[in-house]
Amino acid sequence: MSTYETIKNLCKQHSIAVTALEKELGFGRGSIGKLRNGQTSAERLQKIADYFNVSVNYLMTGEEKEVDPYALTSKDERDIAKDMENIRNKLLNGSDGPLSYDGEPIPEEDAELLLGQIELMMRRLKPINKEKYNPNKNKK
Repeated sequence: MSTYETIKNLCKQHSIAVTALEKELGFGRGSIGKLRNGQTSAERLQKIADYFNVSVNYLMTGEEKEVDPYALTSKDERDIAKDMENIRNKLLNGSDGPLSYDGEPIPEEDAELLLGQIELMMRRLKPINKEKYNPNKNKK
């Protein structure tokens, strides 16, 4: 199976036209069709692979289906980093009041430990929530 046929099958499975995929990814019309001749950049293949949550190897060979649909993606990593920055700013700036436990102020070193635990929790819960709240899990 060629790379183009693999992408075409993925489009069919996800109910999206090839032209709609091109538009979604910001490619020119017919750019995915050029894959029939093997003409594309690794960058474009990576964008397509990220869109369908498969590896570039899968696009090129048709083997190795989706690894883990609930694994953290680069977007998830950015979201977690953004959330952690907001939490860090609120905790350390004291914008919502001083950080304390049982009426005692928490030292800054301990606040960093707390932030580390919050980040660990977010990384563990993200895949669980992706599975639990996946809107497409019941679609066939």
